[in-house]
Amino acid sequence: MGNYRNIYFIGIGGIGMSAIARYYHAKGYSVSGYDRTPSVLTHELESEGIHVHYEDNPGFIPEDPAMTLVVYTPAIPHDMGELVYAQEHGYKVVKRSRILGEIASGQHCLAIAGTHGKTTTSTLLAHILHTGGEECSAFLGGISKNYGTNLLVGKDNVIVAEADEFDRSFLQLHPETAVITAMDADHLDIYSDLEHVKEAFRAFASQVSGTLIVKKGLDISREDTGAKILSYSYNDPEADFHASGLELDSCGYFTFTLNAPSCRIEGCRVGIPGWVNVENGIAAAAAALTWGTKPEKVKEALASFQGVKRRFDVHLNTPHCSYIDDYAHHPKEIASAVSSIREMFPGRRITAVFQPHLYTRTRDFADGFADALGKVDRLILLDIYPAREEPLPGVTSGLIFDKVKGPQKTMVRKEELMGYLENEPVDVLVTFGAGDIDRFTGPITELLEKRISHM
Repeated sequence: MGNYRNIYFIGIGGIGMSAIARYYHAKGYSVSGYDRTPSVLTHELESEGIHVHYEDNPGFIPEDPAMTLVVYTPAIPHDMGELVYAQEHGYKVVKRSRILGEIASGQHCLAIAGTHGKTTTSTLLAHILHTGGEECSAFLGGISKNYGTNLLVGKDNVIVAEADEFDRSFLQLHPETAVITAMDADHLDIYSDLEHVKEAFRAFASQVSGTLIVKKGLDISREDTGAKILSYSYNDPEADFHASGLELDSCGYFTFTLNAPSCRIEGCRVGIPGWVNVENGIAAAAAALTWGTKPEKVKEALASFQGVKRRFDVHLNTPHCSYIDDYAHHPKEIASAVSSIREMFPGRRITAVFQPHLYTRTRDFADGFADALGKVDRLILLDIYPAREEPLPGVTSGLIFDKVKGPQKTMVRKEELMGYLENEPVDVLVTFGAGDIDRFTGPITELLEKRISHM
């Protein structure tokens, strides 16, 4: 790290950036930064004593380049004023992934990678380790509902890291234990095609020094890594770690036996519903058991896990009306979530609100989105959330809408959503998307609770 006193973050409000900002603030550094818009997360950073501003103004960067490290997210445009200024005025400027790699390099690193499932799995793993007495640090891609944060700072020399494939960031990590949950086509603006995605994951696998736990069926072989490879699955008995004796209750929670090479843990129950979370729980348990956590502590932690905000986040669950919010923004994620909801609520009518994320992702996966969303009973489709991208000619939500077959469907503008829902019957509602659709979770929950109270 050198002898820096100041750490300045460009894009400090991002979920990964804010965790690192919090880490250095906890370590006593002077931390500040820029973000484009205020958010719940930036307000929390400010309340913790971290200065955040919202205009592109190099005057906010600490004046001493020798004492200031500038960290930026690759989501920031290359011509952003503060970034250009820092690069041209003698500051050390590094990507977020490099800093996370440096933090992890001096510790025992357990990393969770995958195109989906990694946030819940990494948060669960950190919770299992803490329950088992391991005071690990953890850098998470979401807000843990058990701890109310995306960062844990522990006394032990152990770190749990969410290993992000975007911009090949995870190649900065060299973990002792790692999990790969999925290798689907995504971020094709970076990778161009699925084969290049797989190549990056194989490169990540080659950097694992101890044990690599892979979802059964993924294209990772012993030629790709020197690590010991173990497999996991939701319920495939041929996997090294899998569930058996699955029993579903009326609220969508599963009880099961967790089968591992060294033990069988009976009566397991994950504290959040849906089969997809059983699968995430098995992956996290596999990493923890491999690391040495006692089976009884794994069982205890699975049951007490409260989930991650915006990851299959149940806001309301009654026989008359249920509401789930989910960060899913890839066809495979949406398909898995819809499958879980169908199993949780057999015979009930599912309404999905989806906000597509990125023009490139909409263009590249319009067919997949249409197929996944075609599995609900009613679809409400919003405009694309552009995030870091400029519009692409001809790319709108209509690309998905026109291809969706089966359910009732409508397109509404974001500003019209609450007014539309006011007049629509709701049995099971799910909101999907990685943009700003989460700003509706409170108003939607309030609307539905009021409706239930008048039944």
